[in-house]
Amino acid sequence: MNKKIIIIGAGFAGLNVGRHLKNAPYDITLIDRNNYHQFQPLFYQVATSGLEPASIAFPLRRFFQKQSNIKIRMAEVAGVDAINNVIETNIGKLPYDYLIIATGADTNFFGNKNMEERALPMKSISEAVFLRNRILQNYEDALTANEEDKEGLMNIVVVGGGATGVEVSGALSDMKAYALPKDFPEIDFKKMNIYLVEAGEKTLAAMSPQSSAKSKAYLEKMGVNVILKTSLKEFDGKHVLLSDGRTLRSNTVVWAAGIKGNVLPGISTEVITKGNRIKVDRFNAVEGYKNIFSIGDLASMSTPKYPNGHPQLGNVAINQGKQLGKNLKAMAAGKPLKEFEYKDLGSMATVGRKLAVVDLPFAKFQGFFAWLTWLFVHLMLLLGVKNKIFTLLNWAWSYIAFDQSLRLIIKPYKKRGD
Repeated sequence: MNKKIIIIGAGFAGLNVGRHLKNAPYDITLIDRNNYHQFQPLFYQVATSGLEPASIAFPLRRFFQKQSNIKIRMAEVAGVDAINNVIETNIGKLPYDYLIIATGADTNFFGNKNMEERALPMKSISEAVFLRNRILQNYEDALTANEEDKEGLMNIVVVGGGATGVEVSGALSDMKAYALPKDFPEIDFKKMNIYLVEAGEKTLAAMSPQSSAKSKAYLEKMGVNVILKTSLKEFDGKHVLLSDGRTLRSNTVVWAAGIKGNVLPGISTEVITKGNRIKVDRFNAVEGYKNIFSIGDLASMSTPKYPNGHPQLGNVAINQGKQLGKNLKAMAAGKPLKEFEYKDLGSMATVGRKLAVVDLPFAKFQGFFAWLTWLFVHLMLLLGVKNKIFTLLNWAWSYIAFDQSLRLIIKPYKKRGD
């Protein structure tokens, strides 16, 4: 009888470990709250009307159609019972021989309940669509608002100068320059302000000094107000108070300031480390557990090259998933396991139309060629030929027409009386 593996999470890590267990002597159950894989690097393009949600999602059942040893279950996982080797879900208790936790990371508000209630995160497709609705609805409302309210509706504050913050700020600037004035000719978009607030000393701090400096220069050239060495203290829904005492008028705060691991109840607090990540060994086994593994953004693995854990990047998650799949196959065959070693392929971020920064192990470059490189890499990482084609067509149209054609306000359906 085949042993049972449960994979929790269908991100880059979970998807790849499942795929690399094809034809392995295991009965696998993949659990996720959604029935699709989400391509996180392009959430910001959904939020800024550059892509439709379906372009960056791929059905899980379609992905595993030809893999007979895996089952898909849509469920919410309430916790892990490591003593009895079961997980507790809203569809009942499910037993396992091996458990793989690939639940990724969520928005980190750093304990600020005010920000958690009022700021807008962007860690799922549904949150990206909500942000798109909010941005577009603001300008619909601005058409009939008085001058004071119009200022708050038009201005947007982005918190966090990492890749997400830089990319969404650049995309908002492109909307301001090319798309919104065509849709709302009655509004003077010279009065629209985009603020990027970063507590550190530079944008894209994890990248090279050249890329960091260029990203800031590009954003400022595009009209984004970059505010460094400053944090956001308070937000009441209409006014943003900064740590330097300044007050900004804005109804919309986009929170891109940090992430924290999605640790499941039942996992010992002794293995939880910085960033709410789970400590794992070189084989991605959770410390103190013989049959529980963690991969991707949630896993914190110390190696000589990365003593404080690997960067929370898609490429790390993909490769950890692949390696764990190979190791589980080797385990079933009684063969030795191989330690995970990450080969850094570099990092990149797009800033705006024809502008990006790329850090590769052998070269660092910025500008138009970097932007083309960014487009190609992200297009190749998308799942599904149809998604690649539709995304390429949307990007081509935006480039040729100086326009984003997906500015739709799609609200959830409500029955009367709800």
